Amino acid sequence: MTTTIATITSVAIAAVITTAGAAVMNRSHNSTTHANLPREATATAQLPESTAKQSSARTYMKPSDSELKKKLTKLQYEVTQHEGTETPFHNEYWDNHQDGIYVDVVSGEPLFSSLNKFESGTGWPSFTRPLEPENVRTRTDRKLFIARNEVRSAHGDSHLGHLFEDGPAPTGLRYCMNSASMRFISVDRLEAQGYGKYLALFGKTPKMKAGK
Repeated sequence: MTTTIATITSVAIAAVITTAGAAVMNRSHNSTTHANLPREATATAQLPESTAKQSSARTYMKPSDSELKKKLTKLQYEVTQHEGTETPFHNEYWDNHQDGIYVDVVSGEPLFSSLNKFESGTGWPSFTRPLEPENVRTRTDRKLFIARNEVRSAHGDSHLGHLFEDGPAPTGLRYCMNSASMRFISVDRLEAQGYGKYLALFGKTPKMKAGK
C-alpha cells in the first residue's frame, strides 16, 4: 500500500470540492447511533434473521494505544485515531469491486458490505448503508467550517469518514469512508476469518466442520 497522508490544506480542498452541492446532513445529535436516520439506512443487507441475531454475539474491543501503534500503519493510525483523511483515488478500496465485507481495522467489527458499495466519483469507498447499524455511529463535525456528520465505529471508536445525503436510492445516503479505517475480507475468506455468518449474503453456506 503506497498511499500517503494528505496535508491538512489539500484534504480540506478535496473535501470541499467533493461535497460541493451536496445536501449535507445538519442535525443536532452528538455521538448518536442510527436511531434518528431513515429506516432504509438502518437495515442490514438482507441477513437471515438467525444470522442477524448472531452478529452481536462476538465481542469487539479497541486495543490499547501502544498496541494500535504496533498493529496499524502510520496512515491507519492517523486516520482512525486523529480524524485524518487519506488521498482520494490513491487508497486501497476506492475501486475495489470484489465481493465481501469491510470491517473496522482497529476492532474487527463488521461495518459495510460490497453489496451496498457504489461508484460515487469521489475517490473514496462509498456505501448506501451499513452492514451492521449498531456498529456505526455519527456525530457532528465542524472542522471545515460547515456542519458534517462524522462516522465512527461503535466499539473501536475509529474515525471512518463522513455521511452525506446525496447518495443513490433506496437510502439517498452516501457513507464516504477512508480505506485506511477498514479491512476488506473477501467472500472466500469470510469463514476462515471468523465472519462465516455473512456468507448467506452472497448465496454461500459455511463448510461443514468435521466431527470430532
